[in-house]
Amino acid sequence: MTWSNKIVFGFVFTLVFVFGCANPAADKSKAVTASATTASPPSVAQGQKYLINPQNSKIEFVGSKVVGSQSGAFEKFDGTINYAGQIEKSQVDIKIDMNSVKADEEGLTNHLKTADFFDVAKYPQATFTSTEIRPGGEKGATHTVTGNLQLHGVTKAITFPASIVVTPDAITVDSSFSINRKEFGINYAGAADNLIRDEVVLTLKVHGSK
Repeated sequence: MTWSNKIVFGFVFTLVFVFGCANPAADKSKAVTASATTASPPSVAQGQKYLINPQNSKIEFVGSKVVGSQSGAFEKFDGTINYAGQIEKSQVDIKIDMNSVKADEEGLTNHLKTADFFDVAKYPQATFTSTEIRPGGEKGATHTVTGNLQLHGVTKAITFPASIVVTPDAITVDSSFSINRKEFGINYAGAADNLIRDEVVLTLKVHGSK
């Protein structure tokens, strides 16, 4: 190999290494976690229900390791947006079938279901119930949502930005943020030469229909 070829090869290798190691959570808002709260938005019982399901919504995630990232989604979930005339007085409830997790590789899909990760045999369901929705949010979001996330047997309050739009027939909620998996007891480190990052990016594309 000539000297010039070595330079080119070294440059290409450096690019592949740098981009392969990029953390997908680096430019995302970070969810703030705290102890679970029992607070509820006012007048929520008087709301009109908008249905959430996999036919109109998506719950996706991206995890990463030292050399790259992998994506996945949950294919079975349902929920409601209980709309009380104002978003700030409304409530979102979602239940996720953890056995419906699907990654971009079959082997990873099976591994995610084991005790190393979600342990779906022991914790078959995850839930989220909002407890507060405030106007304004990071990175141009219209609102900031706080709610109790129950995942892997751990319940914590999480706060994240979301863009929420209300129309006469539907409510849409779009959000993408990172969350630390270890705060929910998901501690598997991965291979010694290819460690899994703690941050996982969650992307919510929720469309509630009457």
